[in-house]
Amino acid sequence: MSNASVTAEILHATLPLCPDPQKWADALNPALLKYGITTVARVSSFLAQTGYESSQYNRLSENLNYSTAKRLMLVWPRRFPTESSALPYVKNPEGLANFVYAGRLGNGDAASGDGFRYRGRGIIQVTGRANYAAAGKELQLDLVGNPDLLLQPANAALSAAWFWSSRGLNELADDNTGDNDLEDFTEITRRINGGTVGLKDRLALYHAVESRFA
Repeated sequence: MSNASVTAEILHATLPLCPDPQKWADALNPALLKYGITTVARVSSFLAQTGYESSQYNRLSENLNYSTAKRLMLVWPRRFPTESSALPYVKNPEGLANFVYAGRLGNGDAASGDGFRYRGRGIIQVTGRANYAAAGKELQLDLVGNPDLLLQPANAALSAAWFWSSRGLNELADDNTGDNDLEDFTEITRRINGGTVGLKDRLALYHAVESRFA
């Protein structure tokens, strides 16, 4: 397929809640070019996945503010097997992040504060000290010392494009043809999300973006 770039018109049409389509187009295009995300298939897959992950580029920091214990039990069933175990973390995003991310992804224990400090940020939700360090090394940014740098659109786009490329998602996007090859699109979702949450909505976004290049 021919090369493709993101325009404000495409973002407005496919991600209508995007807060500033031109600003995001300007941030995305250099990042996509740097990491070879330049074909219709790759751009369509990238926008579909990052658009879903970030609530159409509105949420650049992980929302860990849960209002009920039952919801926590659904999201983290192994961490919270009972309602009483979940109750201390209701409406307690900092405590929750420090608990569920402790000792994982390069983080220290719960007391270290790493879980909350290195919670998901950007449009693909880079999470954990080790991933912040790897992204920072690649992008030449001090993300360990200043994780909020990923809240800036240019850095959010670059970190997402780096993650995409480093996980082999360009190659999966090349093989993906939407409904005709759901397996590849599902695998892209797994490598980003860890599961298949929102797969139907992600696929709908893929088709919406792809149609704009027709």
